[in-house]
Amino acid sequence: MTTLVLASASPRRRELLARIGLDPEVVPAEVDESVHEGEHAVRYVERVARAKAEAIAARRPDALVLAADTAVVLDGGALGKPADRDDALVMLTRLSGRTHEVLTSVAVAAADGEVHTSTEVALVTFAVLSRLELEWYLGTGEPFDKAGGYGLQGSGAALVERVDGDPTTVIGLPLRATLVLLRRAGFSWPAS
Repeated sequence: MTTLVLASASPRRRELLARIGLDPEVVPAEVDESVHEGEHAVRYVERVARAKAEAIAARRPDALVLAADTAVVLDGGALGKPADRDDALVMLTRLSGRTHEVLTSVAVAAADGEVHTSTEVALVTFAVLSRLELEWYLGTGEPFDKAGGYGLQGSGAALVERVDGDPTTVIGLPLRATLVLLRRAGFSWPAS
């Protein structure tokens, strides 16, 4: 059986894979995740996901390597992870009462060197949030390691009015698209 390697330190991606019975080896990829000047958000997530998969595949040519990258996009610009509490407050205030895009690109590097990719989009509509609600959410500590400053899989779900699209895209690994790519790369799921 082919070894599946997850090129991510994200506990959320690992939890999503566990939901479908997969327990990959975790080998986080160290790649430059900075946005290039003028780079469109779709191109950005695709580039970073592919770079992560290729970086680990170069070290593990025997394995099937799965990588992903997620961006929260508002007004045409990507919101990264907040630098601090003030930055998180600004991001969440901007998202309040508005709809934004969440893009997740998935890359699977096969043993033959081919990289299979897919980029999924979901629309997330935030409720209109009071200052008290924002302060409460900041107090959970959740916003600080997440693009856009919130997580749908945790307390951040209380901020969201609606998700149009696959919720696992928002969490960081669109499961259906991931399975399609894994199969295309020769991975068998579900196991017999």
